[in-house]
Amino acid sequence: MTNSRKALLYGLATVGLWSTVASAFKLSLRYLDPLQFLLCASTASLFALITISLIQGKLYELKRIKRSDLVRCALLGFLNPFLYYILLFKAYELLPAQEAQPLNYTWAITISLLSVPLLKQKMTGKDIGAIFTCYIGVLIISTHGEIFNLKFSNPLGVSLALTSTLIWAFYWIFNTTSALPPILILLLNFAFGLPFIFLTTLIFSELPSPNLWGLIGATYVGFFEMGITFALWLTAMKYAAQPNGGGTARIANLIFLSPFLSLFFIHLLVGEEILTTTIVGLIFIIIGTILMQCRSRQ
Repeated sequence: MTNSRKALLYGLATVGLWSTVASAFKLSLRYLDPLQFLLCASTASLFALITISLIQGKLYELKRIKRSDLVRCALLGFLNPFLYYILLFKAYELLPAQEAQPLNYTWAITISLLSVPLLKQKMTGKDIGAIFTCYIGVLIISTHGEIFNLKFSNPLGVSLALTSTLIWAFYWIFNTTSALPPILILLLNFAFGLPFIFLTTLIFSELPSPNLWGLIGATYVGFFEMGITFALWLTAMKYAAQPNGGGTARIANLIFLSPFLSLFFIHLLVGEEILTTTIVGLIFIIIGTILMQCRSRQ
């Protein structure tokens, strides 16, 4: 099998799995509250990341990590998985999945905005146009098309979904200077983030009682939203970058399939009737993201 074919298969597998997690969020939150859900999912994710690191032969590198890197990973673990997923799961609890998922997808634009003050990148007129296009989509989705009345379906849910993109953007920007393998960074983030999640669950909620469907959903999310898909995506990009791999840009563009596939699964599995305004708003968000991506490549 050629490198190009391998890259495509790994990329499609990743996108397919990512497209199901919004439905898994919403279904699991029927049985667990956001903190309980996060505790179970993060535990499953940590197990998956340890297993992947062991298979890839990366686990032994933990012995050589500097103390400064450990401190950085601990601080980043507070951002992700702790703070990011608390906000995201609460947003999913308050909003229909078809609203929360596209709003969360604006993280790419949020990264571009934060790159200006944090990474000293310059913003052009095209960037401003891309950002404006993206957030027009946000308004269409969150107001159900009544953008001039600014009557949000759930103001708190919308605020939490958009704030989660801010946390996610900070997390990835602060990760750009690390020389550690990405899989180890994620593993350490979850290892340090899990105690925060455990203590917060004890204080503001309670340990989850045995609930088959809730635990199945949380385990699925832990494996495929937070763990295995990350390794699959890195593998896809690795094959794409090799000779006759087709280039990483071709694989990276597969990610634009995910939000539309996600709406299909939300309708099929969660039972939500997908609104026309959701599709229109998502198209605006995708166009804005593509415009920003094209500028970044230039």
